Amino acid sequence: MGELVGTSPCAGVLPLTIGDVQAVEVELGHLTSIAPFAGQATAASVALEAAHGMPLPKANCTTGKEGARAIWFGRDMALLAGPTCDPAVAKHAALTDQSDAWAAVTLSGPSAEDVLARLVPVDLRSVSFKRGHTARTLLKHMNGSVTRLGPESFLILVFRSMARTLAHDLKEAMEAVAARG
Repeated sequence: MGELVGTSPCAGVLPLTIGDVQAVEVELGHLTSIAPFAGQATAASVALEAAHGMPLPKANCTTGKEGARAIWFGRDMALLAGPTCDPAVAKHAALTDQSDAWAAVTLSGPSAEDVLARLVPVDLRSVSFKRGHTARTLLKHMNGSVTRLGPESFLILVFRSMARTLAHDLKEAMEAVAARG
C-alpha cells in the first residue's frame, strides 16, 4: 500500500505571475469558524479579544492583522485565521475547525483590482473597498471570500475543492488584463 502525502490545495498550479500581477498560495495557520450562540455575540467578541487581541469583526470587515486575523464570514459568523482559537470563546460560540477546508491565495500587483473586476460582481476599487474590508461573494461561478490586505493586495478564500478552478480562473483573468497593456 502506498503512503499518502499531504499537499496544499494549490500545489502544482500556483504561484503565477502574469503581467504585473502575482497569485500565490498562502498558509494562514489554523482556521476556526466562530458562530456566536443566540444573544452571545458581545460576550464572544469580548472573549475573542481577551484571548487573541481582536474582537469579532463587523459585517464586511476584518480585525487583527497578518498572523492573527478575524474575517467576517457571513451573518453571525467569523473566521479566525492564525492561532488555534482559545477554548474560552467556546462558552459563547460554536467553534468549528476549518483548517483543511479552504484554499487561501493572495493576489497582488498594480492590476490586481482589474483582474478581480473580471471575476467578482462587487466593486473592489480602493475608493469603496478599503484595507480590512471583506466580502463573501461569487468569484466567477464559485463562492468565496475576498479581503483587501493593502493598496494592491487581496486575500482570496475558496473551498479547497475549488482551488484548481480558482487558479484557472485567475490565470485567464490575469492573461486578459496583461493583454490590454
